[in-house]
Amino acid sequence: MTRAIELLKNSFGVSQLYQHNVIKDGKTIFTVYWHPLTIAERESIQKKSNVDDVNDYALALMITKALDKNGDKLFQEGDKASLRREVEANVLQEIQLAMIEAGQTKEVSEAKADLKS
Repeated sequence: MTRAIELLKNSFGVSQLYQHNVIKDGKTIFTVYWHPLTIAERESIQKKSNVDDVNDYALALMITKALDKNGDKLFQEGDKASLRREVEANVLQEIQLAMIEAGQTKEVSEAKADLKS
């Protein structure tokens, strides 16, 4: 009989890969990929963000988790101030909401074996 931990890891483990297309005027500008958020990652993001500021947490989540199609990070910590000041809030919120809702409303595809986590 399969153990519950194995069932959870196989069905909801970090090998899953989510994606969200950032679209402008009907054209995909780029695609954001990410693996599911773990409790350990959530705790780490909470430690480095202002716990009283939901926007700060969501931005830190996006910076931490966002990957390109090759599995490389899309953003660095140093991008945080620029993202806050120079990018339309609705676009950032769209990406962040997709990440937060992942697994609830989005389709899941298996990560490629060569994609780094």
